[in-house]
Amino acid sequence: MQLEQRLWTVEDYSRMIEAGILQPEDKVELIEGQIVQMAAKGTAHEATITRTARVLRNSLGERVLIRTEAPIQLDNRSEPEPDVAAVRVDSLDYADHHPTPEEIYLVIEVADTTLAKDCGTKARAYARAGIADYWVLDVNDRRLHVFREASQTGYQSEVVLGEDATVEPLSFPSLSLPVNQMLPPKLPAKNC
Repeated sequence: MQLEQRLWTVEDYSRMIEAGILQPEDKVELIEGQIVQMAAKGTAHEATITRTARVLRNSLGERVLIRTEAPIQLDNRSEPEPDVAAVRVDSLDYADHHPTPEEIYLVIEVADTTLAKDCGTKARAYARAGIADYWVLDVNDRRLHVFREASQTGYQSEVVLGEDATVEPLSFPSLSLPVNQMLPPKLPAKNC
């Protein structure tokens, strides 16, 4: 006998937060109906989030709102908290809802221990929701995975760029962002 898995909705998830069942220190997110644990973030991960947000804010200015580690609502079963998201400017700063796919220009995840999940499960969820431009910054190999052409089965295009490359966001094609400015600086090797 196979047990059926209970998939949660965004409404269920919100009620669990409001009731105190889920606490901020639980570090979880809702992906395709499943409440999943988020990975701990090390210094390289945090530095990459900071640097990426800075590059986007400096390049895009007031044209977009840059959110870091904040929820977005993909559909009724997914409310991930991407490391960085460039979203439409909202007069209420999203006080009344989380950004939805129609309001999202770009989603970026930073991967140091989560590359398989970010390029797999999360990529499929973002593609099914119609996120046109999804990037994964691979901190360890110093590369950028650029996912485009969203479909219900996943992204139809994945391009991997090295740290010396530049990338143009789909929504802002005249903007050229250096990948190495989003990655943490190379630190000298420590001597024993």
